[in-house]
Amino acid sequence: MARVLIIGAGGVGQVVAHKCAQVPEVFSDICLASRTEAKCKKIAAQLSRPIETAGVDADNVPELVALIRRFRPDVVINVALPYQDLHIMDACLETGVHYVDTANYEPPDVAHFEYKWQWDYQARFKERGIMALLGSGFDPGVTNVFTAWAKKKHFDTIEELDIIDANAGDHGMPFATNFNPEINIREVTANGKFYCDGAFVETKPMEISKVYDFPAGIGPKKIYLLWHEELESLARFLKPHGLKAARFWMTFSDNYLKHLEVLQNVGMTRIDPVMYNGHEVIPLQFLKALLPDPASLGPLTKGKTCIGCLIKGTKDGKPRRYYVYNICDHQEAYREVQSQAISYTTGVPAMIGAMMVATGTWKGTGVFNMEDFDPEPFMQKLNIHGLPWTEQFLEG
Repeated sequence: MARVLIIGAGGVGQVVAHKCAQVPEVFSDICLASRTEAKCKKIAAQLSRPIETAGVDADNVPELVALIRRFRPDVVINVALPYQDLHIMDACLETGVHYVDTANYEPPDVAHFEYKWQWDYQARFKERGIMALLGSGFDPGVTNVFTAWAKKKHFDTIEELDIIDANAGDHGMPFATNFNPEINIREVTANGKFYCDGAFVETKPMEISKVYDFPAGIGPKKIYLLWHEELESLARFLKPHGLKAARFWMTFSDNYLKHLEVLQNVGMTRIDPVMYNGHEVIPLQFLKALLPDPASLGPLTKGKTCIGCLIKGTKDGKPRRYYVYNICDHQEAYREVQSQAISYTTGVPAMIGAMMVATGTWKGTGVFNMEDFDPEPFMQKLNIHGLPWTEQFLEG
C-alpha cells in the first residue's frame, strides 16, 4: 500500500481525491494540498473515508519539500497549474519521491507547449532513483496509452494518428470553460501544429477544420486542428514504426468561438501585463476571475464527451483503419464525484497512473511519457475505474 500526496484542489484534484479514496487497498493514506486549504477540506468532506489536508504554495519549493517530508508520500500527483510543474518536480527530487502529472510545463509569460523542460530532468531523476510520469490525464495520457495499445495489439506499422476530442456537453452558460480558463484560452488561441513527413508544420489558430461523425449518438461535429503536447512524444514514439502524419482535433461550439473572438479583439486574452491605475494587470488572469469557476459547472452540464484515437497503418502487410475511444457522461460523472466529465476524464487517469507507479506495475528511474510502458494494465484499469473504452475496425 502507498501514501499519496495530491497537489491541487480544483475540479481535477477533486476527482483524483475521490478516485484515490475508492481504492484503499492501493492508497492507504491520502493528503490533499492546495494554496487554499479550505478547498481541500470541502473536498475531504465529500469522501467515503478520512484524508489529511494541507495548505501549500506550489510555487514555493521549500514549502513543498517541508510538506513532503512531513507527510512522507510514496508518490506525488501534481494537478496544480502547468506553470508549477518544475517546482513540484524539484521538490520531488530533493525528497526522493515519485512524481505524476497530467499536463506539461509551460512558462507563465508565453503560451509555449513542449516537453523540453521536463525531459531535461531525465538524468537527475535517474540519478535520484525515482520516476517522473508525465501527462497521465486523458489527452495527454489515455490517448498515449490507446496509441501504444494499438501498436502492441493491432498494427505492425502506424502511418497516421488522429486524436479527436469532442465535448458534446452543454452547461447553459453564455461563456465558460470546462477547465481552468487561463490554461484553456492560452491553448486554444495558440498557433496550431501537426506532424507531417518527419517535421512539425505550424498553422494559424483554428485555421484547419472539418466535420467528424462521432459515435454514441453525438453525431457530426466540427473539429479544429490544435497543437497538443502528446503529439510531440507520440511522434517520437511512432517515428520508427512508419509514422507519416499525426494531428490533434477538438470540437468547439459556434457560441464559444464567437465569444473568444470578441475577447481576443478587445485584448482580454493577452498574457502580457498592462498598466491600469498604476497597477500591472494581466488581462487573461483578470478574465479568469470574471468567468465561472469550472468546478461550478458540474451540476449544470449535460451530455457526453468522446475522446479517442483514429489510426491508419498496416497489419501483416494489409491496410488497417482502427478507432479506439471513450464515452463519458457529464451527469454520471457528477453523480459519482461531484465534477463534470472534463475533470473526470483527467482525474481518473491521474489516479491510475499513480497506481501504476505506486504498485510497481510500471517501473523505471528517470522521466517517462505514458507510451513508454506496457499499455495493457492501464487499459484494464480504465474499464474498472470509470472510463471504459470501445475499439472498432473501420472500412476504408
